[in-house]
Amino acid sequence: MTITRVLVGTRKGAFILTSDGNRKKWSIDGPHFGGWEVYHMKGSPVEPDRIYASQTSGWFGQIIQRSDDGGRSWSQPGSDDAVEKAAEQGMPQGESNLFAYDTSEATGRPLTTHQFYDGSQKPWKFTRVWHLEPSLDDPDTCYAGIEDAAIFKTTDGGATWRELAGLRGHESAPDWAPGAGGMCLHTIVLDPADKDRIFVAISAAGAFRSDDGGDTWRPINRGLKSDYIPDPTAEVGHCVHRIAIHPSNPNTLFMQKHWDVMRSDDGGDSWREVSGNLPSDFGFAIAVHAHEPETIYVVPILSDSLHYPPDGKLRVYRSRTGGEEWEALTRGLPQKDCYVNVLRDAMAVDAADPCGVYFGTTGGQVYASSDSGDTWESIVRDLPAVLSVEVQTVR
Repeated sequence: MTITRVLVGTRKGAFILTSDGNRKKWSIDGPHFGGWEVYHMKGSPVEPDRIYASQTSGWFGQIIQRSDDGGRSWSQPGSDDAVEKAAEQGMPQGESNLFAYDTSEATGRPLTTHQFYDGSQKPWKFTRVWHLEPSLDDPDTCYAGIEDAAIFKTTDGGATWRELAGLRGHESAPDWAPGAGGMCLHTIVLDPADKDRIFVAISAAGAFRSDDGGDTWRPINRGLKSDYIPDPTAEVGHCVHRIAIHPSNPNTLFMQKHWDVMRSDDGGDSWREVSGNLPSDFGFAIAVHAHEPETIYVVPILSDSLHYPPDGKLRVYRSRTGGEEWEALTRGLPQKDCYVNVLRDAMAVDAADPCGVYFGTTGGQVYASSDSGDTWESIVRDLPAVLSVEVQTVR
């Protein structure tokens, strides 16, 4: 029996929506971690009942939760050891109870400051975990994207973590500046054809790639243009919102940027714009169809200051040609007086055939399409603002 499981992170807890293979009737379980912000939840591709979750609070700090039974129960892996380690390093528990953030030994130099909006230098901070990306072949290995702009890795199911310090140690890092949401490493993409190749995106530094498992990194922003920075074609400084690939063609990447939908066919070495006939090329989410590597989805937002759909109409746009030519998908979506946003981690696709597409809104709705976007329905309403959506097809 096939089960579809949608993992929803919100401003006030996590919810798990479950259906059978028909994806018509849904049960709702939650909230888990009620009152806490859950920036992201994601399950292991090789062991679907292993789910990692980022639980955070401005009062109590950051916690990583793990479930080994599909979200029915949760635990904090290695929490006693982590707290003891943090105390030994003089690290406040409320600031980081799981991650060590002094990487001067790993990089050979102290990493003390980065650039801020006004050009001044500010100290690096550990604020929250934005994104969790489980390994494609090992349920005990998972990567974490951090604000401020770091990537961590665990190989023991979350009990201990280490920073892949080459990223924050890159020579351009002192010039990175935060976007409006903070200087967050919000996207981690693992290449299914090359286990040593990792892509990340940082707001507002840009996209980076490692070809050696995270030891060293280089910017991959050639072709990006951002008129809001001093040098519009600079090597770093671009506000990348999201990156997506298809497993069968991992050398082709799609990007939703702060203005512009972009495409690369050489692993990020160069990019070209594919915004085409979109009503607005500003947005946050982007996703690729599970079985059609040239079919992509975006949700246009009016502008960088007006975070709601153009004309108050919630429309998903689909391109079956890898960009440039786009069609509006509206059937089942509100087409008047709708002013919600869809955040960068709040869209996902399942592995069923036909492919299912899911997204959540800041108004607390989760919409689903079981026919690749042709029709939509709200499978849950009135949740807290949705921060992330992931989906699992469990057989």
